[in-house]
Amino acid sequence: MENKSTPLIMDEIVISKIFHIRDQKVMMDRDLAELYGIETKVLKQAVKRNINRFPPDFMFELTDYEEDILRSQNVTSNRGGNRYAPMVFTEHGVLMLSSVLKSDRAVEMNIQIVRVFSKMKELMLNQKDILIKLQQIESMVNLHDQDIGILSDYVKALVTENQASDTQTNRKKIGFKTEDD
Repeated sequence: MENKSTPLIMDEIVISKIFHIRDQKVMMDRDLAELYGIETKVLKQAVKRNINRFPPDFMFELTDYEEDILRSQNVTSNRGGNRYAPMVFTEHGVLMLSSVLKSDRAVEMNIQIVRVFSKMKELMLNQKDILIKLQQIESMVNLHDQDIGILSDYVKALVTENQASDTQTNRKKIGFKTEDD
């Protein structure tokens, strides 16, 4: 029997904090800190103390351009003063955070976040399978349409040929004669 504890927050809230940046699904440091119930600077300090655990495919800092795009979409606020670029974490980076953040809430939250990432992957794979099947059906229909078109053209050509040959030769008609013949 699988032991799944009650989630700390709704999965939809976690999903709303996952963004697509550099062709990866990521979560921002401030959102993770909020979910873990800690300050963003505490999260960043823990990461910086353990930076060797966070290679670029686990965590990276946003460029000014990426940050501007997110800000224009009302994802981040424009805070004044000296501010460091936000860190974003991939699914693997979120997993690694559980090893540097020791609180029970952080561990529970990580488990929930990883489950959400897994559900999203599963949905994507299901959608991919559906799209592949749809493309296969479309290609079969297209081939079928082409075959019907070729067959139709062939039949039309035969009918036209037969009509032309009937009018060109004065063949005696076969069959019963009526008074009109």
